[in-house]
Amino acid sequence: MTTRPAFPGAMKFLLLVALLLSGCSTVPVQTGDTVEEPLFAADRILPKEFTRADTTSDPWEGFNRTMYRFNYRFDKYVFLPVVSGYQAVMPDFAEKGVHNFFTNFRQITTLMNSILQFNGVKSLETASRLLVNSTIGVLGLFDWATPMGIPYHQEDFGQTLGVWGVGSGPYLVLPILGPSSVRDGIGLGVDAYVRTEIRDAIVDLETWQKLTWGALDAIDTRANVSFRYYETGSPFEYEWVRMLSNTKRQIDIEK
Repeated sequence: MTTRPAFPGAMKFLLLVALLLSGCSTVPVQTGDTVEEPLFAADRILPKEFTRADTTSDPWEGFNRTMYRFNYRFDKYVFLPVVSGYQAVMPDFAEKGVHNFFTNFRQITTLMNSILQFNGVKSLETASRLLVNSTIGVLGLFDWATPMGIPYHQEDFGQTLGVWGVGSGPYLVLPILGPSSVRDGIGLGVDAYVRTEIRDAIVDLETWQKLTWGALDAIDTRANVSFRYYETGSPFEYEWVRMLSNTKRQIDIEK
């Protein structure tokens, strides 16, 4: 695990100045309801040693920043419009049912990872949720486990690797998926592979049905994430997202 050093007084002052500046020339350009990318990034305002708010290893920063901007544009012009259209045409009960279904299906890999982490309590509780919602919840369309008081857990293979002592590796901004790391990127791939293999073993889907499944899963996931790129009004957004992403993963592994 990495630990963040305390900010020296000079760094605190410079960060405060930068935040104040973010209220003027560095805020995103507002055009109606549209938020544009800030004109300046933190590394253009302050020397690099002052823009490091954490100790996350980011040797591919140039690529990551480019991918961050790509994700912003994809999110703005493709993903969010599709999500908005989906929410406009889907009745609330149907949208909730889709969300419950995919949430329940993803519990398969949570159960797998809880077992691999040798966490008996989480394994038992996740297995109970999966059993209840897959049966009386009609394949997960209805969430009966939560009213019954069965806790919800979310574990992935990246966390499992972390529990096993595998380091996160360099910070990595994945296309569309966003902030991650080498370890967690591998974890995402393993989890996706396991869920796909289990799905294909349970039901025989045509190619178009598999594509529809994947599209609905992606749209539902994005619809339930409140984050929007460049809404902070700060040139430090990239650094903040990097720091928060790394910190959250440490908490996920240690909990």
